[in-house]
Amino acid sequence: MVLGPAARLFDSLFAEGVALIRIPIKPIIFRLLRGLPMPLIAILIGLFVGLAVWGLLDQVQSRQVDKIFDQELEAQLDQRARESLIRFDRYLSNFGATTRLLANHRRLSEYLEPLFWFEDDAATPVVYREFRPHWLPDFFDREELSAPSHVVLTDPQGRIREVFQSGSEPLPGEIASRIPARFLNVREVRCVIERLGARLYLVCSDAVEDAGGYAMGHLVVLVPVDDAFLASSQRGVYVARAAVALVDGDDGRIIASVDSQMLVPGTQLADWADTYLVTSQSMPEYEGADSNLLFATFVPHAAVEKMSRHVRIFERRQRGIAALVFVLVFTAVIYLVSSRLNAVLKRMTRFSQRALGIPDPGFHRDGNQLLLLEEWIQHFTQLVLKAREEMNIKHQAEMRESEALKAAVMEASLDAIVTLDHDGRIIEFNPAAERVLGLERRDALGAAFIEQFLPEIARAAFQRLLDRSRHVHRAPQGREEMVALRSDGSEIPVEISIAPIELESERYFTLYIHDISARKQAEREIKSLARFASESPSPVLRVSAGGLIVYANRASRPLLQAWGSEPGERLPEDWGAEVALALESGEPRERELEVSGQVYSLLFAPIRDLGYLNIYARDITAVRRAEQEARQHQAELVHVCRLSTMGEMATGMAHELNQPLSAIVNYANGCSRRLQAASSRTEDLVGAMGQITSQAQRASEIIRRLRALVGKQPPIRVDADLNHLVREVCSFVEFETNRMGLPIDLDLGVQPIPVHVDLVQIEQVLLNLVRNAIDALQESPEGARRLAIRAWVEGGQALVAVADSGPGISPERILHLFHPFFTTKEGGMGMGLAISQTIVENHDGRIWAESESGQGATFYVSLPLAEAAEGASAQPVLLEGMT
Repeated sequence: MVLGPAARLFDSLFAEGVALIRIPIKPIIFRLLRGLPMPLIAILIGLFVGLAVWGLLDQVQSRQVDKIFDQELEAQLDQRARESLIRFDRYLSNFGATTRLLANHRRLSEYLEPLFWFEDDAATPVVYREFRPHWLPDFFDREELSAPSHVVLTDPQGRIREVFQSGSEPLPGEIASRIPARFLNVREVRCVIERLGARLYLVCSDAVEDAGGYAMGHLVVLVPVDDAFLASSQRGVYVARAAVALVDGDDGRIIASVDSQMLVPGTQLADWADTYLVTSQSMPEYEGADSNLLFATFVPHAAVEKMSRHVRIFERRQRGIAALVFVLVFTAVIYLVSSRLNAVLKRMTRFSQRALGIPDPGFHRDGNQLLLLEEWIQHFTQLVLKAREEMNIKHQAEMRESEALKAAVMEASLDAIVTLDHDGRIIEFNPAAERVLGLERRDALGAAFIEQFLPEIARAAFQRLLDRSRHVHRAPQGREEMVALRSDGSEIPVEISIAPIELESERYFTLYIHDISARKQAEREIKSLARFASESPSPVLRVSAGGLIVYANRASRPLLQAWGSEPGERLPEDWGAEVALALESGEPRERELEVSGQVYSLLFAPIRDLGYLNIYARDITAVRRAEQEARQHQAELVHVCRLSTMGEMATGMAHELNQPLSAIVNYANGCSRRLQAASSRTEDLVGAMGQITSQAQRASEIIRRLRALVGKQPPIRVDADLNHLVREVCSFVEFETNRMGLPIDLDLGVQPIPVHVDLVQIEQVLLNLVRNAIDALQESPEGARRLAIRAWVEGGQALVAVADSGPGISPERILHLFHPFFTTKEGGMGMGLAISQTIVENHDGRIWAESESGQGATFYVSLPLAEAAEGASAQPVLLEGMT
C-alpha cells in the first residue's frame, strides 16, 4: 500500500521517539536537570561557552592586532617619507619653473636685443652687488622661494657675461668664469643639486633668446641648499614630528638638514638610529649630477612609541568591551533559542493532542521540557499505530476522489491525452484525441500508437522520446515537435510530451498531444514578414538605444564594412551619438555616408516606446552625381560670364596697365641717358630705379587681380572684408568712370565687415551690378550721373547697395530681371543677373532690386556675417583678405 505524507511523518516521529528513549542518562543528572527550567540551563551554558570561545579568540586577536599595527606603522612611515620627498621635488620644480619664467621674461629679451657676444671676446663679467639689474624681476619672493645667492647670464659657450650677487660671497671657484656644460641644456630647464666648493647648491639653467628669437646663451640660478632651503621645502610640517636631510650616498654623512642644531651636518646616519626611525630615498630626477645624494626622513622614536602606547590602550579597552558584548550576545542568543525551542515543544504537544485526539497525559510542565518530552513520547508512541490505521483509511478515500477528478480532467482537456501500456498499445483515449486524430475511442483502444498514428518519418523521433522517459521517474519530458497521422491519411504538425506512470510492477505512459497547425501557419506568416527586410535590396538595420546593432540585412554589408562593425557589435561613437539624439528627440533624422564611391542617404527612424531605432538607407549616388554635374555646368557658365565681362572691360584694363608700363619706360630711358652722359649721381639713379620697381609692382598687381578674376578654379571660401571687396571692384571700373567723369560715392563701414565667401564669385556679382549701373548712366547727362555704393551691417547680415541715377526700371520689367536670358541692353546675353542670383543664394544670401521709372535703380545684396563676427564684441575683427 502506498502511504501518504502524513503517514510517513508519523513513521519518522515514531522511529525518532524510540531512539530517544534508548539514550542512557544517569539518574542523578536526570533528576538535577529535570528540576531546572530550560531557559536557566541555556543561560549557564551560554556563559560557559561564551567565555571559553572569547578566551581562545582573544589570544589570536592580540597577535593579529600587533601584526597589523606593525604593518600599518611601517606603511605610515613610508608614506610620510614619500610625502616629504614629494614636497622637496615640488619645491625644486618651482625653482625650475621660476627659472624658465625669468629666462623667457620680456625684460630679459629686450635687454639682450642690442647685445652681441663673440666667441673670441674676453670681456670681464659685469657683477651687480648693490642693486638688482633691470632684466631680473623679483619672482622668488613672490613665489615664497629661497632667494638665490647668484643669478648668472652666460653666452652660448657657457662663459659668464653678467652676474647678480645677492650677498658678499662670490661665485664658487669651479664656475667663476665658465659654467660647465653638464649644467646647461638648450632644449629644456635643467636643475641639478651639486657641491661647489664647500657648499651644496641647487643649479637651475635655461636657454635665453633676444626679442628676435636669436639664442644668446643661458640664465643660471644658484641657490644654497642649507637649513632655510630645506625648511622652506617642508613648509607646514612640524619638525619635531618629521625632519628631513640630504645625505651623501657614498659614506652616509649628513650634508644638510632642516635643523642643523638638531641634526648636525657631518654626522653619520648610524649615529641617529637610537633616536630616530630613518628612511632614506634616492632622487632619480637628479641622477645626472656628480653628487650621489639621498633624501632622508627622520621620525623620532618618542612620537612612534607614544602613538603605539595610545593604540595599545585603546585596543585593550576595545577588547574588554568586545569580550563583554560577545559573552552577553552569545548568552542572549542561546537563551532566545532555548526559549523558542521550549515554546515550539509546547505547541507540538498541543497540536498533536488536537490533531490526533490524544488525551493530555497530565505531566508536570514547570521542569525541563526536553526531559518531559521523553516521557511524553513514550505515551505518544502507544497511540501511533491506531492513528496510522485511520490515516490509511482516509488515504484510500482520497485516492478514489483523485481518480474521479483525473477522469473529469481528461474529458474536459483541450489537448489530446492518450495513455499507453508498456508495449505501446492504447489503453485510454480522451475526446480531444478523437477530434485531433479523427478516430473514435472504441476503435483506438488496443491499437499500437506508433503504427496507427505516426508516419514512417516520425517514428524514430517518437521512439527516442519514449526511451528517454523510461529513465526519468514521474517527470514529464520536454515537448518535441513531429508529424502525426490522422485516420483519413492526412498529416498534421503536433507537439508530444510523455509522462511515465509507475503503478507497482507496471509502467504506463501518458501522451499529451497538442495540435500546432494554427501556430505553424502563424510562424510561416511571421517568417515571411521577417524576410521582408532581409529580401530588401536597400540596407535596413535595427540599433538599440546603446548603439548595439541588433539586425542588419545582406544589403547592409557595405555600411557595416565602412563602420568596422558586425551585427551584435556597437556602432562607432559618432554614429552612436546620432542614434541617441534621434531616440531622445523622437523625430526622424537624415545623414549621408560615402562608402567606396557610393553615397547613401540614411534615415534614422526612432521607435521610442520599444527603445530601438531603425536605419533605412538608399543609394543616392546617381542623384549626387547629377547635382555635381549641375554645379560643374553652373561653374562653367559663371566662368564664361566672367570672361565676357572682362572682355567688355579690356580697353579700360589695357589703359590702366599702360600707365605703369609707360612710367617704367620713361624712368628706364632717363637712367640710360644719365649713364651714357656719365654725369649723374648714384642717388638719382637709385631713386629712378626705385620708381621703376614701384611701377612694375603696380603693373604686377593689376595683372594679378585680372588673373584672379578670370582664372578657372574650384570655389574656395575664405573669411574676407566686404569693404575690401567693394574697393577691389571699384578699381576694375576706375578707367571707365574716369572716362565718363563719373565719381563713385563710397559709403563703407568704419569697422571691417567680415563675410565667409568665394572672393572671385562675390567680386563677379558686385562687378556685374556696378557695370550695369554704369551702362544705365550712359544715356544720362554728364552732370546728372550719380553712382553710390554703400556697405553696412544689419541684423546679423552684411548688406551692399549699388544705386544709380539712371532712367530706372519699369515695374513690369523688374519682375523678370533675374530670369535667364532676360535683358534690357542691346546685344546682352541676359545671364548676368541670373548667375549673380545663383551665386548669392549659394552663399545663403539674397539679391533684389528696387526702382521707380525715371528715378534710378538700387540693387541690394545680403550675405550672412562670418561666424567669428556674430559672437564678437565691438572690437574690430581682422580676417584673412582684409586690407
